[in-house]
Amino acid sequence: MSSQQPKPWQRAMMDGAVHTLPLNLAVIPWGVLAGSMAIETGLSFWQSIAMSAMVFAGAAQLVTLGLLNSGAGYITIVISVFFITSQHLLYGLTMRPHVKNFTTPQRLSIGFLLTDELFAISAAKRQALSFSYLFGAGFSFYLVWLVTSLCGIVMANLVGDLSKLHLDFSVVATLLAIVVPLTKKISTACGVLFSLITAITLSMYSFSSAIVIAGVGGMFVSVGVSRLLREEK
Repeated sequence: MSSQQPKPWQRAMMDGAVHTLPLNLAVIPWGVLAGSMAIETGLSFWQSIAMSAMVFAGAAQLVTLGLLNSGAGYITIVISVFFITSQHLLYGLTMRPHVKNFTTPQRLSIGFLLTDELFAISAAKRQALSFSYLFGAGFSFYLVWLVTSLCGIVMANLVGDLSKLHLDFSVVATLLAIVVPLTKKISTACGVLFSLITAITLSMYSFSSAIVIAGVGGMFVSVGVSRLLREEK
């Protein structure tokens, strides 16, 4: 008997999960770090699980935990997280043409699963951005995040001082996995290179806004080079 062929929506979901696989691997140490930090900050086992399950934002979780650990107030935490995750507004506006015909539950689910990684997958446009494809990509990443966070929570109770493992390198690894596949034009490469050099230089001189300046400057450089070379959009 011949095996039953997967339906189109099943194939699209599997394609999304496969295309996200490199980013899933890169984020493993980041999830472990977030889970372990939650325990070290004083959250209980179930509180730590709930944070990873409901917040689902690596940078926001790490910043929140760091601020909690330093005794910061809730208003400070909310404002900080708002600005850290504000790029998701731009992500949503960029993806709106692709999701506007989805049903309300579908748009809400993609909105919850929308991360830097899912946006990178959608920007690569390896295939049509159907709901099944986006959900498969986003949900597979979500599952990896939950499992690795759980590993970090367990490890925090078994291994002393996880900071010695230097798991924070995964932040750089994840960003590289996102940026490199999208660097296909000279203007993009110039912007990335400018941001890298500027961030390193300003950080050496202890500029508190080094990353922001580097990021904004890189965007202006990319736009300027694109117009100068008259690159196609």
